[in-house]
Amino acid sequence: MELVKVHDDATVSGRELHEALEVGTQYTKWFERMTEYGFIENTDFIAISQKRLTAQGNETTYFDHCLTISMAKEIAMLQRSDIGKQVRQYFLQVEKELSELKKDSWEIDDRILRAEKYAKEQRLIKQEQQKLLAEIEINKPKIEHYDAVLDTSSEITISVIAKELGTTAIWLNKFLAKAGVQYKKGNVWALYACYDGKGYVKYRTHISDGKTYHSMVWTEVGREFIHRLVKHQGGGSYA
Repeated sequence: MELVKVHDDATVSGRELHEALEVGTQYTKWFERMTEYGFIENTDFIAISQKRLTAQGNETTYFDHCLTISMAKEIAMLQRSDIGKQVRQYFLQVEKELSELKKDSWEIDDRILRAEKYAKEQRLIKQEQQKLLAEIEINKPKIEHYDAVLDTSSEITISVIAKELGTTAIWLNKFLAKAGVQYKKGNVWALYACYDGKGYVKYRTHISDGKTYHSMVWTEVGREFIHRLVKHQGGGSYA
């Protein structure tokens, strides 16, 4: 039951409160007496005045006040009457409902903030993923190249590498020997210890006419090594 209308800004009309409390004294005199209890204008209440016409057509000033619920509750208690108690209990209930409403509003706001934070984090994660995918796509040729370089399962003859460098296998073998990379062991080239075991070469074994032969072939890692070495040392000086 609504004893006094509570406005959206959590205020009540002084005149409506005066009527609900069934006060016999004229409103303006009654309200003036109520303010003597220490209520502060523009804090506990706001004065409202407007011009109106009487039934006789005369202009008069109409006074009212917007009261906080706290002030209205205290005024109801000051009346010291049964209706005053009822109105005070009514305002206590209104305060409780407003408090719960505010709490619900805070909880909703908190959920909204958490949802917005989560959405922002997901957007950042997605942006990072897209950035990473773009970088992978850009570097894909380079990655594939290094995968091939690191593949030691392939076998490349010195002739193929020499052709890539625009020279001959004889010249390249001599170059590698003078560079201290390989030496002749019988009829087979072999790597010096400091280069052996790095995956640069593989050794083939084959049998012909009942005899066993060994030969050295280069891997992709070794091929890359030779290219760098020739470029670094200026292979032309060994020609």
